[in-house]
Amino acid sequence: MSACPCGSGQAYAACCQPLHAGNTPAPTAEALMRSRYSAYVHRLESYLLATWHPSTRPSELDLAADASKWLGLEVRCHDVQDDSHASVEFVARYRLAGRGHRLHEISRFVREDGRWYYIDGDLLGRDS
Repeated sequence: MSACPCGSGQAYAACCQPLHAGNTPAPTAEALMRSRYSAYVHRLESYLLATWHPSTRPSELDLAADASKWLGLEVRCHDVQDDSHASVEFVARYRLAGRGHRLHEISRFVREDGRWYYIDGDLLGRDS
């Protein structure tokens, strides 16, 4: 069994894969954020678009043109404001053109009709 890219320590088949397959919605904003990171690793554009809130969702993604190799995820904080709003601070490491980088973001999520959606995020830093 392969480890889930989201860094949970679980096998992919028991962690993000059921969410990616549409078998179950993410129970928390953190779980959705982790599954979205894993979707970037696996280049699952349809999942990323489906979990992006319609108010901020782009019309399309082109992950095939993205040469980034995702290396790891660290969730620093999961802050639940109420039953329908949460934020997740994370650092994602990736390699592009042979150089290592970090993406540090606080992402905002909303829960509607029992499903969490990514709204947007504030970049705290991108560095090498």
